[in-house]
Amino acid sequence: MSPVADAFRVVIIGGGVGGTAVAYHLSLLGWTDVLLLERSELTSGSTFHSAGLVGQLRSSPTLTKMMVDSVATYRGLAVETGTDPGWREVGSLRLACTPERMEELHRQNGWAAAYGLPMELIGPDEAKALFPLMNTDGVLGAAWLPTDGYLDPTGLTMALAAGARQRGVTIRERTRVTGITVERGRVTGVTTDACAITCEVVVNAGGMFAPEIGAMAGVTVPAIPMAHQYLVTEAIDGVHPDLPQLRDPDNLVYFRPEVAGLVMGGYEREPAPWGLDGIPADFNGKLLPPDWPRFEEISRGAVRRVPAMADIGVRQVINGPEAFTPDNEFILGESDVRGFFVAAGFSAHGIAGAGGVGRQVAHWIVDGGPPLDLWKMDIRRFGAQYRTRSVTLARSIENYATYYDIHYPNEERQSARDLRLSPTYPRLADLGCAFGEKSGWERPNWFEANAATGDEALRPRGWAGRHWSPAIGAEALATRNAAALFDETSFAKIEISGPGAADFLQGLCANDVARAIGRITYTQMLNRRGGIECDFTVTRLAEDRFFIVTGTAFGNHDLGWIRSHAPDDGSVSLTDVTSARACLGIWGPRARDIVQSVSTDDWSNEAFPYLTARPMTIGPVPVLALRVTYVGELGWELYAPMEYGLALWDALWTAGQPHGLVAGGYRAIDALRLEKGYRVWSADITPEEHPYQAGLGFAVRLNKPGGFLGRDALLALRDATPDRALACLVLADPRAVALGNEPVRVDGAVVGRVTSGGYGFAVERSIAYAYLPPALAIPGQRAEVDVFGEWVAATVSPEPLYDPEGLRLRS
Repeated sequence: MSPVADAFRVVIIGGGVGGTAVAYHLSLLGWTDVLLLERSELTSGSTFHSAGLVGQLRSSPTLTKMMVDSVATYRGLAVETGTDPGWREVGSLRLACTPERMEELHRQNGWAAAYGLPMELIGPDEAKALFPLMNTDGVLGAAWLPTDGYLDPTGLTMALAAGARQRGVTIRERTRVTGITVERGRVTGVTTDACAITCEVVVNAGGMFAPEIGAMAGVTVPAIPMAHQYLVTEAIDGVHPDLPQLRDPDNLVYFRPEVAGLVMGGYEREPAPWGLDGIPADFNGKLLPPDWPRFEEISRGAVRRVPAMADIGVRQVINGPEAFTPDNEFILGESDVRGFFVAAGFSAHGIAGAGGVGRQVAHWIVDGGPPLDLWKMDIRRFGAQYRTRSVTLARSIENYATYYDIHYPNEERQSARDLRLSPTYPRLADLGCAFGEKSGWERPNWFEANAATGDEALRPRGWAGRHWSPAIGAEALATRNAAALFDETSFAKIEISGPGAADFLQGLCANDVARAIGRITYTQMLNRRGGIECDFTVTRLAEDRFFIVTGTAFGNHDLGWIRSHAPDDGSVSLTDVTSARACLGIWGPRARDIVQSVSTDDWSNEAFPYLTARPMTIGPVPVLALRVTYVGELGWELYAPMEYGLALWDALWTAGQPHGLVAGGYRAIDALRLEKGYRVWSADITPEEHPYQAGLGFAVRLNKPGGFLGRDALLALRDATPDRALACLVLADPRAVALGNEPVRVDGAVVGRVTSGGYGFAVERSIAYAYLPPALAIPGQRAEVDVFGEWVAATVSPEPLYDPEGLRLRS
């Protein structure tokens, strides 16, 4: 006799802290037709052996907001549900034992001010007064955050589950999912060892089992189980439950109280991946044997910091697998299979972030998108290379091993490199290219040979000057004064075609993209709140064919956003053509002279005006030439079939030598775009900001026929006073460079934070963009920016700083 089928609106797979948090927050939003399935018992995967630390300050405002959300949830669970999660708000200390680590604390203290967290920097003696067991030898200072804490991971899960149950959510333990049904690209149900269940939404909250669950739906979830260890000591004099957490990253170790003893763990340099050939089917509620040799490095650091650890007895060693991702960020959101969501890859954030994750994923399901900008955690951020275990494993090991390292801005990962190479790669290497990596592509950061004509005296102070070269300035100035050639093959490229393509894009883009064939339109795509989901150019190639160019790291995001709104009637076709076309950018006042010298086509301004596209030839190479710029100079993006890419470079390089052409990298592009005020999606503009806040109202056509997604929200926002506006700040000290997230204050009060910054070599100024209250975002307004603990004077300036009338790019 066949099992009886069942039906729910949402099925959540996984009964750990992630799955129960999603169920809890769905119930708060009124969605109670929800079934949570757990293969064994609640918490029996990784949750039960978590160390339970909750720290709120993280490296991004989004992640920090999620941690703050978590704490707000945890504080009230006991009263609300009647189940105590064991939350103790004891505060946390983070030590610095080197000048570089102290700089990091100053930077984090600035972030805390920008995010509204009550952090303060204190001296070694003050830190010891809060954690008397510690030895302060070598300690230069500490960060103290009184609202951090710890809890019981099992108690937290049970409290979340209780809250969900009380509102009507169904939880079934000892029910194993054996299959997921997908029809026409959409999830329609799950099969268990008990019955088949139809549903509209599936949430994969399977923890270390998430890759296995994702595979059932044809979805790659790039996460690797790592054996993570900590121990619990016998009672130690002076330990009490209200002792704060202590993190000592220079010694790779953390502590928190556990009854009268201490929990001690850390992140060792030689991690231990586990379960690579599959996790045993009966691995439920189990631990791994202690691995003392791997724990020795952490133990030595623990004794240095807390000498009592040398002689105290060990009550228990916990060695359990936890899922880590290639970038140590969560894996969240809807996959390419519609209705199949993921809430996994908790890495080192799990317990601290679970409450925030649950809220974001629940809103994503209910509202069609999360309240915060979650691109850095979005499952779509991973390219096809992560389908291979070797890439995921290499990056996950590197990130785990360097978890407590200081990660300087513009740092490059060393593992899983040389995967996606432009056809010009050998030429770039021959020119001394300093390669960086993005989305698997090897891309030029700068060319060290150009450093000889740069100015070492312009090296920024502190962290901004670490991954830096005088070549960056030389390349930027060459672009302004002569010409530079940039390999931009990594740009994401999307073709949209079909009889419904024009109407479809008109309904998604805020600007009017249904223009004449050959016209280029700069536009955004918005969410229903008016927030900016995509930012790119659209070129009309034919009546029924359009070409979108977007950032290297945003191709998967933008394609996913577009695909999620595409009709399924066959009238629109979406194709990712990134790997089919090479792209070279040539810009500068001599750019026209160079391209004209190797082409019989007419490149004059009259024949080929700004923001138009046409098929052309460069030497023997057929190209699609787009007269567009992200650097603010005369020039073109030149697209050719990939096999022509090397010949295209050679033709331009040879022709350009008499004109002073140099090879340029992406760091020069960033400096040039700052001078022109060009925005960067995911930094200056995100789904949390709308065009009127971001100064992009010029790219909105509210009255175009048919309307567009987000138009109703913009109509209301247009007539309202915005709560913030993006402003250009010029810092008084040109060698003090803001890197992002630094607080901005006026008259002693923090009023905003930096979104992006850098040095403008042509304008000879340190530039920072920041959202400020509109009354303060006016030229001439005085402000200060916290650059590593030093408040640097700044002034709001008219933008753009360079060529404000745009004469050069239209010349």
